[in-house]
Amino acid sequence: MRASRTSLGNLQCTVAQSTQDAPRGLVVLCHGFGATGEDLVSLAPELVKLQPALEQARFVFPAAPISLGFTGMGEGLAWWNIDFEELVARQREGLAGIQKLHERAPEGLSQSRRMLREAVDVACRQANLPLARVVLGGFSQGAMLATDVSLRLEEAPAGLCILSGTLIAEPEWRRLAPARAGLPVFQSHGTQDPLLPFSSAEALRDLLKGAGLAVDFHPFDDQHTIPYELLAPLAEYLAKRLPTGPG
Repeated sequence: MRASRTSLGNLQCTVAQSTQDAPRGLVVLCHGFGATGEDLVSLAPELVKLQPALEQARFVFPAAPISLGFTGMGEGLAWWNIDFEELVARQREGLAGIQKLHERAPEGLSQSRRMLREAVDVACRQANLPLARVVLGGFSQGAMLATDVSLRLEEAPAGLCILSGTLIAEPEWRRLAPARAGLPVFQSHGTQDPLLPFSSAEALRDLLKGAGLAVDFHPFDDQHTIPYELLAPLAEYLAKRLPTGPG
């Protein structure tokens, strides 16, 4: 699989594709807090191996705009900063504290939303594909961003992948979600996740399903990760959502 780095709008991205043919679909996956733009790139060849039809898909891996070097996290990046002391304090408050986390729209979300949307627009123009041929997704913080963008696009994308994400900006998402009724969503979460509680993933699932989105929920017995056994159903989901066959 060929991979190269390029600028899409104001974001540095790694773009990977198995063939030199014009892509028939785009898969845009955003990394989580503290990772780098290369963090999820290794998923692309694994997914193609599991579903060869995805050879005709172009994978785009944006790098978040905020450097965390000042925190001692080396080359780590973030879509927005996280106050971990507040996060822990809210979680210790129990249901009331977690609900406050659900309701809050993080500072910096709107800026990263604009940058990701611009990157997606550029990727679509380069590939000569509409938003209806794009699956947006990500892991953890990247999944939150992908969800926020998917709910705000002028037209529905081909799908949304929420890998160990959580519910934020609840009032806005609850208002926006009905316009995405029918959107196929692949959601996964570890039942032992110590960072983003499994109950919060269930709350997000219920919000989306209640608004009419078609959520395929995959719980797994692990922590904050993407287990290998998740890749087969994820690859199958992507192959069904993107028109990668002939014609």
